[in-house]
Amino acid sequence: MQSIITRNGEETPEPLKATVTGSLPSWLQGVLVRNGPGRFSVGDSVYNHWFDGMSLLHSFTFTHGEVFYRSQFLKSKTYQRNIKANRIVVSEFGTMIYPDPCKNIFSRFFTHLSNVIPDFTDNNLINVIRYGRDYYASSEVNYMNQIDPATLETVGRVNYRDHIALNLATAHPHYDQEGNTYNMGTAVIGLGPPKYLIFKIPANPSDVSKTALRDVQHVSSFPFRSRRFPSYFHSFGMTENYIVFVEQPFKLDVLKLATAYFRDTHWGACLKFDKDDITVFNIIDKKSGKRTTTPFCADALVVFHHINAYEEAGHVVVDLISYKDCNLYDMFYLHNLRQETKDFIEGSSQFSPPSCQRFVLPLHSQAPPRGVNLVKLTDTTAEAVMREDGTIHCRPETLFTGLELPNINYKYSGKKYRFFYGSCMEWSPHPNKIAKFDIVTKTCQQWQQDNCFPSEPVFVASPDAQEEDDGVLLSSIVSPDPNVLPFMLVLDAKTMEEIARATIPAQVHIDLHGLFIPANH
Repeated sequence: MQSIITRNGEETPEPLKATVTGSLPSWLQGVLVRNGPGRFSVGDSVYNHWFDGMSLLHSFTFTHGEVFYRSQFLKSKTYQRNIKANRIVVSEFGTMIYPDPCKNIFSRFFTHLSNVIPDFTDNNLINVIRYGRDYYASSEVNYMNQIDPATLETVGRVNYRDHIALNLATAHPHYDQEGNTYNMGTAVIGLGPPKYLIFKIPANPSDVSKTALRDVQHVSSFPFRSRRFPSYFHSFGMTENYIVFVEQPFKLDVLKLATAYFRDTHWGACLKFDKDDITVFNIIDKKSGKRTTTPFCADALVVFHHINAYEEAGHVVVDLISYKDCNLYDMFYLHNLRQETKDFIEGSSQFSPPSCQRFVLPLHSQAPPRGVNLVKLTDTTAEAVMREDGTIHCRPETLFTGLELPNINYKYSGKKYRFFYGSCMEWSPHPNKIAKFDIVTKTCQQWQQDNCFPSEPVFVASPDAQEEDDGVLLSSIVSPDPNVLPFMLVLDAKTMEEIARATIPAQVHIDLHGLFIPANH
């Protein structure tokens, strides 16, 4: 695995026909566009962290029983500057870059000056998201790059700050049934009082010739618990009526962020986990923008991905993947990933495994008694207990351990559901199985092939679906075995059995997240 995860990827800019074995459903028409780091060195310079690698987009187009593959580097300003200089010249999450000492003193001075308030990279390597009718390569900074999902061409860069005052925004927005997009961001430096923000982009833009962000609507904003230490967040939850924001004790040190460049450190070093702090669940009404006043809290945890959230009988149910610490980020430094397999596995023994957990928040408890479980739902062991200090302490139910990169039938997003899917991580942070978990029966079905490593599975529902798991799972599979070509795996989501695979005669990189866009969109 280590031999392929850190290698530089290659472009396949023209559509390449894959060899399909098995039978693809006739209704599977559209394109799966995925994103992830694909280049880790430029010239003689090398990144420090896997999340620093330059974005390499790739797509799998399903049309009339055939599959076509293509890939292109995101032609961001960062990519263009690095390639032109033939070295890394733009700082990333785990790699801080300083001016070339050969530059004259004035050039070096203005480079230093520009870092008084960090201007982040536009190397958008995490996900592909939709705003209105536009599609963007996205990460967690104020820049995105609009792309053409059909060709993977980069259309151009947009800056959130031209439309809404924020420094950071997630790459995991939510979409409601009308097609509106909800997202969250953080205003940290130089944009007024520090705060979290929730915003909405309407499904139908007022002017299709301009960016959908020009129609942004403010939903809510509220202050940090600590002005200097805002919570880091990679995603959030959404129900029919509420946004669920988990303010975790995995925090960004604003002072360190502002001075990282001058302290000879990188932005990743500005994050810290406070194991002695609490986790706070914020429930925000999507229509009024008001937060509930009930103080829901839990023990310290780290969360990157939410699975789903929904409302039931006066409760908000929140399913997420938690960790006991933040060591996951450390695992992805390139010097760790490039270890020999034996050494890497031994090092991974310290890795905190992902735990799929269910929290239940009772919303309308009137003068609740102390020390009594307030959760009235009968299908969960999760608890919520009023403490003497007036906070409601939530104890989760652990559903499953060892699964990350969760996916669901998105038609059930914000609704009560039964199944979720993901990548199993049993001996390291690298997934080696695809799993389906049944919340009702507490059983798990898996797909596995020796020495093969799957990407995040993406659920695509059958157009005539009668049940939640009527559909297919799509996953890009790579192997370090030179005799096993990369392939797009298509599983029956109900049985977890392979129904087809499309073998690709080209190099395919390991990615992070993506989006399936139906042909009629």
